[in-house]
Amino acid sequence: MNKYCLTVTCPSTRGIVAAISTYLAGKGCNITDSSQFDDIETGRFFMRVSFVPEAGVGVDELTQDLEGTAKAFDMTYAFHDETEKMKVVIMVSRFGHCLNDLLYRWRIGALPIDIVAVISNHMDYQKVVVNHDIPYYCIRVTKENKPQAEAQLLAIVEESGAELIVLARYMQVLSDELCRKMSGRIINIHHSFLPSFKGANPYKQAYERGVKLIGATSHYVTADLDEGPIIEQDIIRVTHAQSPEDYVSLGRDVECQVLARAIHAHIHRRSFKNGNKTVVFPASPGSYASERMG
Repeated sequence: MNKYCLTVTCPSTRGIVAAISTYLAGKGCNITDSSQFDDIETGRFFMRVSFVPEAGVGVDELTQDLEGTAKAFDMTYAFHDETEKMKVVIMVSRFGHCLNDLLYRWRIGALPIDIVAVISNHMDYQKVVVNHDIPYYCIRVTKENKPQAEAQLLAIVEESGAELIVLARYMQVLSDELCRKMSGRIINIHHSFLPSFKGANPYKQAYERGVKLIGATSHYVTADLDEGPIIEQDIIRVTHAQSPEDYVSLGRDVECQVLARAIHAHIHRRSFKNGNKTVVFPASPGSYASERMG
């Protein structure tokens, strides 16, 4: 039996939850998980509902028949088949820890996505990627050819049908035009020292300042470099007894975990952009389960 989810955003008002619940029940759907949030400051309402269509109704009928209710509440909404895997393009440069972690999670089914391509500005990980039967594209980027390089990137995204781009430590700045075109569809990962330690060797800078916490942040990419709406963050403690190299190794582990969790939230439609921030609902029961052990 199929399992669907419904995502809703609209102005906050009374009766939204009742209207959606009544509608789904009337269509023979059994709600298995539901999350909602009323943002008092912005006056926006967010909701995600997982349900099983016990009467066999399909997405097309559900979408069409909800239109009247959607207009009454000025809703932006979408139904999603939870068995369909989102198509993803991963971009990487020369730091491969996030890429390798994502490949492993993908391989065991812990991250249910369809990786349709890996794009890099170097050849370092071609063999690793090709051995996973995933297309690998090397697109060199310079100041002179950046528009052409991004045109190549967009062509791959469009031809593959990718819905999400993941910057798994891709060390090139995307143009404002590309960020706007792919708004809400590009996720990045970086250390959590910004804006304290910018530029080269942030972990070395942190070591020299004696920081006690290091971490990572994953966010949606916008034209404002590394300042997009945050999806996921985490930290780990360090001490005076550890070296800059220790900081780097520990930081890589946190980056991998944070990026994977951010992708998990996005592909399960749990993450909603809310101005300069996000609403991220808890994971549904069973959504972290792996298909196999290794």
